[in-house]
Amino acid sequence: MNKNKLFERNCKPCKGTETPLGENEIARYLNFLDGWAITNEETLLVREYKMRNFMEVINFINRIAKIAQEQGHHPDLHLTNYKHLRIDLQTHAIGGLSENDFIVAAKINAIT
Repeated sequence: MNKNKLFERNCKPCKGTETPLGENEIARYLNFLDGWAITNEETLLVREYKMRNFMEVINFINRIAKIAQEQGHHPDLHLTNYKHLRIDLQTHAIGGLSENDFIVAAKINAIT
């Protein structure tokens, strides 16, 4: 798999019974994503942005929202100081990371 293959995939519905990705799988997926990091003991995929102004962040959030709705997988978005955005991805139903988190991250990277 490569960056483009990850971007081309679509999220699969989560039943909540799946096992979170392991350390090796997370590292493999992370290699395909520029700018993202793993935090919280490998349960959270995070990226931070600093935009020029408030409206640029809001427009970006709206584009992320479109991706999230299309994929049925929604990140936590944290807007602070009017132009700083942190995106947190996690598959909440399993308390960890799934392929869906990396797919959405790849799609977000494609619009930056």
